Amino acid sequence: MKVCMFHLMPYRDLPADFSQRYQSAYLDPVWFDVAEPERVGQYYNWTLDELLYAARAGLHGLCTNQHHQNVYGFMANPNLMGAVLARATNGQNVAIIQIGSTLPSTSPPTRIAEEYAMIDCISGGRLVAGFPAGLPTDATISNGVVPVEQRERYREALQLVLKAWRAHEVFAWNGKYYQLPMVNLWPRPLQQPHPPIWIPGSGSASTVEFVVEHDYCFCHLSYFGMKNAENLGDYYWETVARQGRDANPYRLGFLQLVGVSPTDAAVEAYAPHAEYFFHKLLHTPSYYQAIPGYQDYASLRRALTVPLRERFDLRALRYRDFVERGFVITGSPATVRDRLLAGIRRLRIGHLMVLLHFGSMPHELCLQNIDLFSREVLPHLQDLWDDEWEDRWWPERLRAPQAVAPMSGQV
Repeated sequence: MKVCMFHLMPYRDLPADFSQRYQSAYLDPVWFDVAEPERVGQYYNWTLDELLYAARAGLHGLCTNQHHQNVYGFMANPNLMGAVLARATNGQNVAIIQIGSTLPSTSPPTRIAEEYAMIDCISGGRLVAGFPAGLPTDATISNGVVPVEQRERYREALQLVLKAWRAHEVFAWNGKYYQLPMVNLWPRPLQQPHPPIWIPGSGSASTVEFVVEHDYCFCHLSYFGMKNAENLGDYYWETVARQGRDANPYRLGFLQLVGVSPTDAAVEAYAPHAEYFFHKLLHTPSYYQAIPGYQDYASLRRALTVPLRERFDLRALRYRDFVERGFVITGSPATVRDRLLAGIRRLRIGHLMVLLHFGSMPHELCLQNIDLFSREVLPHLQDLWDDEWEDRWWPERLRAPQAVAPMSGQV
């Protein structure tokens, strides 16, 4: 299987009374009240350093993502980060995974097609192209996308991007939302007809159906752990069977918070950072994330009748609750790998995205976490599935099995 380093790049030093001062980590915090510009620059550089450290440590891919107007994660343009990572990892067998640029709020979407093609060329054909529909806060409030149009815009934009990558002639695009008189993309991706496509989602039934129909990789971006994802996982694999697709585990990705300690007794080092993540960074009212019109009818009906996950009052939970519920997996290397393997097998995960930095975690602790994970956990995960299944959702030049070459252990 493939194990990739995911990074949200949050603001790491919010004030203690942040949740009392602001109703949300999204939209409400004013830059001049909260941010220190020098620190923000440091966070960007730490994030790049942490991702590059993970690449040297042997993780298979580096994941960036896009959000707007919030302290939860402010890679406003993940392709800037991806371009740096692509150039800095030339000569390494690591995928550059853009999880990624949001199509509905980018006009025209051929801009994303161009930027992704640039990254694929810079990396020598190591791009994984992620196409999220985007959070409603990002699309509707930050970028003015009409909620009921968001998914329809998304699907038209994706069709346009794929045609722009594949077409051997100049063409005009006269769609409902995008009209372009001449499309003749420069550059094109090295990977033809296009790079592997991953579609992130948080649990929408319509997204699951769409991804399986088009044979893309579905990436479940959940912060509530593998056990809490079983309903969605079962629905996903039922959809795969119903649509006549194979049960290849590589068609499913999953995001998991992970903290590795030298011993089980040392896990308390992660406690304040997990609580910071769930209490401050996920602090948001439902009306920001459940904007009317964002969900289509099929997804809304299923959400109301068969919830794909349990609802939680995160403010009432503490670190031990997060660990017991599996939101975050922490412990000794043996504990972490056993819990990961149990969840991976239960959900049939082929692409595991590990959040090895979360919350207010300092740079040095993140490097220690990456180091312990890559040396003591990764070797026990990566051979799973490879003897039976081919990873069709991975850059072709990286598909040959790669031995992990652990670093010396010096952080």
